[in-house]
Order: sequence, then C-alpha cells, then structure tokens
Amino acid sequence: MSAEQVIALVSALSLAILTPGPAIIATVQTAFAHGRSRALPYALGLASGASLWCLFALAGLAVLFRLHPALFAGLKVFGGFYLLWFAWTLWRAATQPLPKAAGGVSKGYWGGIVLNLSNPKPALFYAALILSVFPEPMAIARQALIYGICLGTELFWYALVAVLMSTAMMRTRYFAAKFWIDRAASVAMALLGLLLIVNH
Repeated sequence: MSAEQVIALVSALSLAILTPGPAIIATVQTAFAHGRSRALPYALGLASGASLWCLFALAGLAVLFRLHPALFAGLKVFGGFYLLWFAWTLWRAATQPLPKAAGGVSKGYWGGIVLNLSNPKPALFYAALILSVFPEPMAIARQALIYGICLGTELFWYALVAVLMSTAMMRTRYFAAKFWIDRAASVAMALLGLLLIVNH
C-alpha cells in the first residue's frame, strides 16, 4: 500500500465523518445533553458501526447491492424510519431539563452502532472509496490493514468531537440555547430520514 493511497483514504474518510450528517449531529447532541460519560461510548459505537460498513465493503457489499437492489432499498427505508424516530425523541427532549452527565454507557455504545448501521450512506461511501483507492484485488493482510486504518480514523474523529463538545463550558453554552439546538438537530435528523425514505 502506497503512502498516497493511505493519505487519500484518511483524508476522504475524515471529510466524510466531519460533514454534517446523522452521526456527527447525534455525537454533538449526546455530548451536550449527557456529557462525556455517555457521549464517548456513543462515539465509540458510531465508529464501530461505521467500520463494519468498511468490512462489508471489503467483502464485496457493492456487488451484493448491485445484484439485489431491493436489499439496498429496504436498508435505506429502515434507516430513514430509524432517523425519524431519533428525531422525534430529540424533539421531545427539547422541552426537558438538561440531564446529568452520567450513566448509560452500554446503551450509548450500542445506540451508536445501531445509528451507523441503519444509515446506508457509510455503506455507499466505503464501497465507492475502497473501489476507487484500491481497485486491484487485495490479500487478506492488506484488507486487514485498510480496516485498521479506517477504524482508527473513525475512532479518532468521533472521540475527539465527543470529548470537545462535552466540556463544562460547551455544556453551559448548550444549556442556554438547549431548546433551539435540540429542535434544530431534530429537524435536521428528520429531513435526513425523509430523504432516505423518499429516495429509496
């Protein structure tokens, strides 16, 4: 694997992670609302879930979706309804007091995995990225190295966002505008969910 390929992989993946979407919105909101004790496991779950799409892409997910388009359409609809449910819970939470920064470690981790597995955008992204950066057939060792790089990149960015956004200063600022931040995040999530359903 060349240095240029590694740089291309990490750069494209970093930009995709930090582009506003369901995962990054959920990470920021969880950090604001629940603090680091829940946001960090949630971020690790998001990274784990996204990295599974990398594994699937390495195993030929793009080919599977091409052979069975109904499977991909079903995944998009499921992901859309999950995002709508997430948006509804966020909308209702806007009028509730700020939770204490504690608890829910397991729920946070598994919630992160479910969110990224229900979103087919990482599946498409990984399939396209790996096919474009590594078009040639690869041995298992090289695939494992690619997976490790992708997992490390996912873990770094999601954990960094969770840690930075769960500081006392950021949580205090969030509390001052909690209603509007939660409602805006809820609308963004709902729109993303509707787009997945409509465009399935």
